[in-house]
Amino acid sequence: QVDVVESGGGLVQAGGSLRLSCAASGSIFSINSMAWYRQAPGKQRELVAVIRTGGTTTLIDSVKGRFTIYRANSENSMFLQMNNLKPEDAAVYYCNAVVRTTAWGRLDPYWGQGTQVTVSS
Repeated sequence: QVDVVESGGGLVQAGGSLRLSCAASGSIFSINSMAWYRQAPGKQRELVAVIRTGGTTTLIDSVKGRFTIYRANSENSMFLQMNNLKPEDAAVYYCNAVVRTTAWGRLDPYWGQGTQVTVSS
């Protein structure tokens, strides 16, 4: 079993900042990648940012220059620093960890429960 837990969501004014945290724990042999997704009401869940083994990252265009994704060294933790937040950033943000639970096992995605980000104008 792998547990993924997010934290750091809340209410912030437009232009403000927020840092989301994600921690993966449990039967983890290795983590291939960790990512942030978000889902706004009435919209499909979308990928926001990814960080992979080796440290490569991907951000969607709408958050480039404002968001930064990074991982803690030697920890199964990942963060999303969100600056200059806009109302359109409001959503439930979900952490996803792609995990190998054994050396011979397959890669499987594990999801957190989500953390609400609300941005007021």
